[in-house]
Amino acid sequence: MRLYYFILTLLAVACTHTTRAQFKNLVKDGNKLYEQKKYKEASEAYMKALQKNPTYTPGAFNLGNALYQQKQYDGTRKLMEQVVKMDSTRTGKAAADYNIGNTYMAEQKWEEAIEAYKKTLRNNPQDADAKYNLSYAQQMLKKNGSGGKNNKDNKDNKNKDKQQDQQNKDNKEDDKNKDKQQQDQQDKDKKDDKKEEQDKRPQPQQSKLSEKQAEQLLNALQQEEKKLQDKHKKAKGTPVKVEKDW
Repeated sequence: MRLYYFILTLLAVACTHTTRAQFKNLVKDGNKLYEQKKYKEASEAYMKALQKNPTYTPGAFNLGNALYQQKQYDGTRKLMEQVVKMDSTRTGKAAADYNIGNTYMAEQKWEEAIEAYKKTLRNNPQDADAKYNLSYAQQMLKKNGSGGKNNKDNKDNKNKDKQQDQQNKDNKEDDKNKDKQQQDQQDKDKKDDKKEEQDKRPQPQQSKLSEKQAEQLLNALQQEEKKLQDKHKKAKGTPVKVEKDW
């Protein structure tokens, strides 16, 4: 991704001769280190230069670029916002807003990137890179949402939903197991109740009479039955005399 970058060759008028020389050397060192991709060392050189001339916007601009290369996006934005306030040219403001947009793109904060690129195009309508990045950010916003923290929140919410689904699934399985256990217990209770009911029914008792006693009892019953038959016969054979009254 393109970054606007200023070569710091101009010196502030207000600097003394000694300060200008020191400032110039620090700027040269920073530019050389930046080109060598030694961004941390370049940042240190630019910061020392800005300490000698804090209002020099190209110094703040290039320091912001060095921080950007180190993924220090908050620091980059603060310096670029400072450039937007201090730089009196539309080109300088457009370049700073463009780099601000790049920091938001790196963080996938699509809404903020879109606003930054729109500001760039207000000051520099012909910037083809800003137009392309704006279109890209708009497509990503439509596809993925606002990005950044919201993407993380969405991911967290999906994870929570997944965990909740798993929990619901586990709960259903537990309920199913509980229902089965309850049904098994009910079936067992029914079997136990049925067995207990059967146990309460009167059972046939075995005879405690000996064989001799049983024979004696049978003979007694037979003799009793014979007596009843004889008595019945006598009662049946005795005629009833009817007296005539005429």
